[in-house]
Amino acid sequence: MPLFPQRTQTPGRAAVAFIFVTVALDMLAFGIIAPVLPKLIVEFEGGNVARAASTVGYFGFAWATMQFIFSPLLGAWSDRHGRRPVVLLSNFGLGIDYVFMALAPSLSWLFVGRLISGITSASLPTAFAYISDVTPPERRAKQFGLVGAAFGFGFIVGPAVGGLLGNINLRLPFWFAAGLSLTNALYGFFILPESLPPERRAKDIRGLTNPLSSLTLLRSHAGLIGLALVLFLCYFAQQSLASVYVLYADYRYAWSERTLGFSLALVGVCSSLVSGVFVGPIVKRFGERRTLLAGVSFGILGFLSFGLAARGSLFLAGVPFISLWGLFGPPAQSLMTQRVDPSAQGQLQGAINSLRGISGMIGPLVFSQVFSVAINPRLRVHLPGAPFFTAALLLLTALWVCWNTAAASPPARDPAAGVSPIP
Repeated sequence: MPLFPQRTQTPGRAAVAFIFVTVALDMLAFGIIAPVLPKLIVEFEGGNVARAASTVGYFGFAWATMQFIFSPLLGAWSDRHGRRPVVLLSNFGLGIDYVFMALAPSLSWLFVGRLISGITSASLPTAFAYISDVTPPERRAKQFGLVGAAFGFGFIVGPAVGGLLGNINLRLPFWFAAGLSLTNALYGFFILPESLPPERRAKDIRGLTNPLSSLTLLRSHAGLIGLALVLFLCYFAQQSLASVYVLYADYRYAWSERTLGFSLALVGVCSSLVSGVFVGPIVKRFGERRTLLAGVSFGILGFLSFGLAARGSLFLAGVPFISLWGLFGPPAQSLMTQRVDPSAQGQLQGAINSLRGISGMIGPLVFSQVFSVAINPRLRVHLPGAPFFTAALLLLTALWVCWNTAAASPPARDPAAGVSPIP
């Protein structure tokens, strides 16, 4: 008997709504610990911010390595056995992991918790595959935007709650996040039906579970590789926020946990508006490629404003630009899904998540070390905004690639015609 028995009814609005709720709750749990995890690491490091920055980089590298190894396996598994088991296992695993981190007595135990989190954090790519299963190609960009809005909603409430709870006790947000993830897993067990019927599932996934071989899917269409490179550079730049945002704001502006939480909530509000309100109309008006170009351009402006901001108020003024950067994701994902066979949507999302994993392996090490060196009092150069300037340079490269991809890519092929996932 399977661990999570299949629910075979046709997915309706309630099932799709559950996917949005799943993403929202996962990001809510993640957002709750965002303001406090780096501070907990600083505490374990005896208050040394520069050393803590390096440690945060190693934590990010370990988490992303687990993502890189296990995301293709889980993506291929969802193509073969369905989306439901992967979503439920992910929710349950995250809940157990947050309990583990809440009890961690040392930095090494906290590190093990991040390894577990990297293995089980698979609900987002599987959620995109679920949406691809039940949504026609012409509506996917809008639906991906709504998933992005759910992502943003989690980051609206999560950091604010985490900041308030963190002011009481740095461990309390982990317990709260654990409760959310375990409740979500229980809810999905009874509510979520399977979206991928047996006749549309992959028959053989041998060779697709290797994290490197899964990337061969990206060579199945000329336009895929260029879009994949744009995504990689954007994911790489995103790591600057995940790696140094909290430490940077604490170091440069002396923000408290509460202020950090509310600043992250502001990012969530703006990102949710962009993903949930702006993406659909903008894509409809200007098309997917122009929207993608605009999103990357806004990201460049946002990172430059972050790096140059001498005061916290000026830093917050850059949040709308960073949020408009979110325009790049849904059209990029939509363009890529239109170039693969329906039976390979999970593999595609696994490959995309592998790109995210590779960037996550490199990014935390790069940005945390750049920040650590930039604030080192023993060096002449003092440039705390250096990580964000580096991110802006990466996005400038992505803009150039995107421009050439937009000019060279032929119109999207009908997914019904089928595109072999492996050339």
